[in-house]
Amino acid sequence: MQKSLAEQIFQCFKGNPHFTLREAYKANDDKPHETVRARIYDNLGVKFERLTKGIYKTIEGTEACIIMEGDGRDLSMIRDASIDCILTDHPWLDMKSNKGGDRAFAEYDCFRYSLEDFKEKARVLKEGCFLVEVLPAENENNYEYLYQLKQYAKECGLLYYSKVAWKKGNFVSNTGRKSKNTQDIMIFSKGKARSMRLDVKRTKNTGIEHFMSGTNGMLPTFFDVSPVERKYRIHQSELPLTLCEQVLNYVTYKGEVVLDSFAGSGVVGEASLNLHRNCILIELLKENVDKIKKRLSKNFIYNVVLEC
Repeated sequence: MQKSLAEQIFQCFKGNPHFTLREAYKANDDKPHETVRARIYDNLGVKFERLTKGIYKTIEGTEACIIMEGDGRDLSMIRDASIDCILTDHPWLDMKSNKGGDRAFAEYDCFRYSLEDFKEKARVLKEGCFLVEVLPAENENNYEYLYQLKQYAKECGLLYYSKVAWKKGNFVSNTGRKSKNTQDIMIFSKGKARSMRLDVKRTKNTGIEHFMSGTNGMLPTFFDVSPVERKYRIHQSELPLTLCEQVLNYVTYKGEVVLDSFAGSGVVGEASLNLHRNCILIELLKENVDKIKKRLSKNFIYNVVLEC
């Protein structure tokens, strides 16, 4: 697996009492100085700690989950190009399709994305990294909206990468014109997708690892994961932990930062921490924030709650 530059720097100086920017430049002399410096700055508090001007040390075992109570459509508190992956399931407004299904509209506010939402996603996402949206399966009520989302993404430089169905095990919802058993995992990349996929043939021929543009491995035909049983849910439309972990393994590396701007149950946070990723969760409802804190506090130490 190809390591990110931040991970390369981390591994190079792991265990050292400190290192300087000059040493980091020398160890990564195939990269521009400003790129090396930017990767260190992006990961302050995550992989690196600044001791004094120009001197840093690595931080081990401190994956963090920041929980923000606020509107997930407002990302103004997040720096440009600071996020390695966005994985989210926004509370999509589709009254006809979900009537009688597993979303109760009286319990939380639903909406439709706008162009501005995608502009913000593109702003905070790093070049080449992935936006993953969990969306309803296409039907007669929502096909125009789903098409519009792809157009919004394209206008913002978020390129359509792939769509993978989430097959919900044996669960079937009998609503509308046909029984429902799937949702769609829609994947976009900011510009050309970064090189995560191992080029097996070239690697074998040269003896040196080579990577192709794309996710970490060929995506499956579908994700076959049963939904969370109703009695175990802490949120009406909670995603399964296994599904989130599978997706994150394809689009992120250890130590990177994942954003879920509509956190709901906080499952993306748990999946991220399980896989040694850092995460930022934004959730509008205080009662859900409290549930997320309780969920993560069972197994993880690094939880910070902020209001935004």
